[in-house]
Amino acid sequence: MGKKKQAGATRALQALDRAGVVYQLIEYEHSERMENGYALDTSQVLGIDPHLIFKTLIAKVDSSAVVAVVPASGRLNLKSLAKAAGGKSAAMMDPAQAEKLTGYVTGGISPLGQMRQLPTYIDSSAKQLEKMIVSAGKRTLSASLRPADLASLTGAIFVPIAAD
Repeated sequence: MGKKKQAGATRALQALDRAGVVYQLIEYEHSERMENGYALDTSQVLGIDPHLIFKTLIAKVDSSAVVAVVPASGRLNLKSLAKAAGGKSAAMMDPAQAEKLTGYVTGGISPLGQMRQLPTYIDSSAKQLEKMIVSAGKRTLSASLRPADLASLTGAIFVPIAAD
């Protein structure tokens, strides 16, 4: 269930509230030693299957920035992303550049409420899920929502872009 606007709510949560999307807010603390990245750490801390938690990655396809949303359990297949975006090649964006572009810090980048909405691609595995978990705009904040709602709010398309 969505929370009402609160002081200090992230842009991601504001976007969900504005759209009237039903979501569950998940607050937690990261572990002291994050050896496998924020998304897998979130899975371990919360005791949730890493196939249900999705990381938001910013990449460049040719020279254009795009958002890729893939399960924490896998990694982004850059060739598949380039193909899906109609480009020739893809590469991960420098973290500092991704932060500047999205307005979020690494580990808290959300596909929602970015400074400028970028073309967004969600791994097709999400389509089979009732709910998926994505960053809500802070490293210690996530939102559980329907994949169709995320796609609708971001203008995303579902494509096979993850590799195990």
